[in-house]
Amino acid sequence: MDPVSVAGITVQGERLFVARRIPGGDLGGKWEFPGGKAEEGESCEEALIREFREEFGAAVTAGPCVASASFEHRGVVRELRAFLVKFESLDFTLREHSAWKWADIGEIEKLDFAGSDRKLIPALKVYLERNSRI
Repeated sequence: MDPVSVAGITVQGERLFVARRIPGGDLGGKWEFPGGKAEEGESCEEALIREFREEFGAAVTAGPCVASASFEHRGVVRELRAFLVKFESLDFTLREHSAWKWADIGEIEKLDFAGSDRKLIPALKVYLERNSRI
């Protein structure tokens, strides 16, 4: 099985929570759906809860998987799974990011977005279209 990375998708109306990585590293300055690599023996949901705690000092609950994509990083094929995430509070601290905002898909498509996360956009468009008719 390919190594797994996770992304947290927080929805507010038709907008999604995105954050810009601090400068440095492979993703420095790029926008992303926050998340990271699942550690050995860790479920995707556990990885998201840990990543949001580490990156934002925020407690979240993880919901269902709404999108997935494969990508290659440094010669290793990884699977990226995107799960709905709900913040218990928007009172958090940016630890690995320089900014955050709510953005609709059109705006996200124009941002300097991480390539792996960009692969999630088609499935997220479908998810938002299906769930905006409720």
